[in-house]
Amino acid sequence: MDATTLDADAVARWLTDNLDGFKGPITATKFDVGQSNPTFRLNTPSGQYVLRRKPPGVLLKSAHAVDREFRVQKALSGTDVPVANMHLLCEDDAVTGSAFYVMDYVEGRTFDDPRLPELTNGQRTQVIDEMGRVLAAIHSVDINAVGLSDYGPEGNYFERQVGRWTKQYRASETQTIPQMDQLIDWLVANIPDDDGKRTLVHGDYRIDNMLFAKDRPEVVAVLDWELSTIGHPYADLAGVIMQWQMPPGNEGRGLAGVDRAALGLPTDEAFIASYCNRMGLPGIEKFGFYLAFCFFRMGAIIQGVKKRALDGNASDPARAAKLGSFVPMFAIAGLEATKRG
Repeated sequence: MDATTLDADAVARWLTDNLDGFKGPITATKFDVGQSNPTFRLNTPSGQYVLRRKPPGVLLKSAHAVDREFRVQKALSGTDVPVANMHLLCEDDAVTGSAFYVMDYVEGRTFDDPRLPELTNGQRTQVIDEMGRVLAAIHSVDINAVGLSDYGPEGNYFERQVGRWTKQYRASETQTIPQMDQLIDWLVANIPDDDGKRTLVHGDYRIDNMLFAKDRPEVVAVLDWELSTIGHPYADLAGVIMQWQMPPGNEGRGLAGVDRAALGLPTDEAFIASYCNRMGLPGIEKFGFYLAFCFFRMGAIIQGVKKRALDGNASDPARAAKLGSFVPMFAIAGLEATKRG
């Protein structure tokens, strides 16, 4: 079985035995979004669900952690962070070929393009402000109260992350990219001292990983928690800014060169200032490091996507191969970010 298919009958049998109130059969439809963990909408007589699974095949160690995704979203139920209701985690590969979890289907709208062309200027301002509000909510979660204090190791988050993603990158490396090697060397030499900030971080916080209500600028669910951990909040904030540095359009999904004022969108500086205000911070020094780190990590991630495409394990092989060609671009952008204050 490949990453694009799901044995709906096997899932229905498992859910019948394990989920109260479930009634089959299942009609499964794969979502087009997502390159990491294949995700399916399940239509059943008892309701609509979403199933998210690991891709089959040989995987990089610690990648595709659906068990962590399930745990963190379940822990966030009842907090100020909007998440879907979690039902069950299945870690028995014998059921469908890989581990998966099942959650409620949440009705909402998604925005793939941060220019938000379908909205008015006022609505754009509200949507991006809501994005900032939810980011601050994630970083304000009491990790002890929700049982996530052990969700990530102690110590210097960026030291740990640079080491982790360097190993992941090397494990999926298919050619030498000099700029990526230069960026890794710079990051290792410039890791900030541990300042004691230790919060929940999403790890891939961007507008296309959020579901908004159909009729108002309110987030109803934050999605795709695969990279979440306990770490440093500036990584999430810099991740938003990194995405906005990308070219606009279907591939870059960024705001580079866009007249933001004309569209009612904030500058990088205004978004960062709003975040700092919500978190009670005077400002953020050496933001260039955090931005460079995010470019590096994304480059490492899409290198892994490319490797899975070559190995035949990608959720969308054609798109995965194309994404992989962008690794040098992320490395170059990361080196540019090192010059930023």
